[in-house]
Amino acid sequence: MMSDSYFILALITGLITSLHCIGMCGPIAIALPLGRKTWIEKAFGTLTYNIGRTITYAFIGAVFGLVGQGIQMAGFHQWASIIIGILMIISVLFPALFKDKRKIESFLFGYTGKLIGKFRKLFSNGSIPSLFLIGLLNGLLPCGPVYVAVAGALNTGSMVNGILFMILFGIGTIPIMFAIPMLGNIIGAKIRKKFSWVLSVFIILLGVLFILRGLDLGIMYVSPKSKMLKPHVMKKHENCCSGKIDTLELKQINTK
Repeated sequence: MMSDSYFILALITGLITSLHCIGMCGPIAIALPLGRKTWIEKAFGTLTYNIGRTITYAFIGAVFGLVGQGIQMAGFHQWASIIIGILMIISVLFPALFKDKRKIESFLFGYTGKLIGKFRKLFSNGSIPSLFLIGLLNGLLPCGPVYVAVAGALNTGSMVNGILFMILFGIGTIPIMFAIPMLGNIIGAKIRKKFSWVLSVFIILLGVLFILRGLDLGIMYVSPKSKMLKPHVMKKHENCCSGKIDTLELKQINTK
């Protein structure tokens, strides 16, 4: 099981990176069919929508947590953590290197746009199941903060921990994503621009943390020693054990 501090980090990641969601997912949240409902109905509908998003994040966490588990079993978990951290820092300091990602994102936006288009009735329905399905679909939208959270889920090295990390990330995004449909246009894209530097600094700090975790320095909470035996240590351990067994077998044969 991952340390509690790592899961607290998931909550903080969701809370800070959700400032980015004001401009990206905000229009969808504002478009939620909540106009003629009472304040309590709006609150319950918005919460249902966010639960749908979080469930999708949990599914994504399961997939990437399982991938991380495979990387850990192969003995490359520390290197993966270092590489992820370096890429996170580079993506902030040298964004021009990642300009081609827009092509990928445009493809994904096109895909999810068609997917949401097929469920256009959901936005005119306003029922609780419709809001839940909108949330599920919204969780599939390509989003920078989700990419950051996926890196965290991958670094957990476990399917269960990956799910838990993404759920906590989703919970961390709820305060902002709850406020957007409730307050409407009061929260605008200008706020996101004002706090864009916060997201950049946070991603750099998170990248540094990933690198430190990969270096296995034995620093509590920051870079704890890995409890997993490295491949060459496991080999020596197996040879040692097999040697003891062989010795015991020889003694038994000699006594006979």
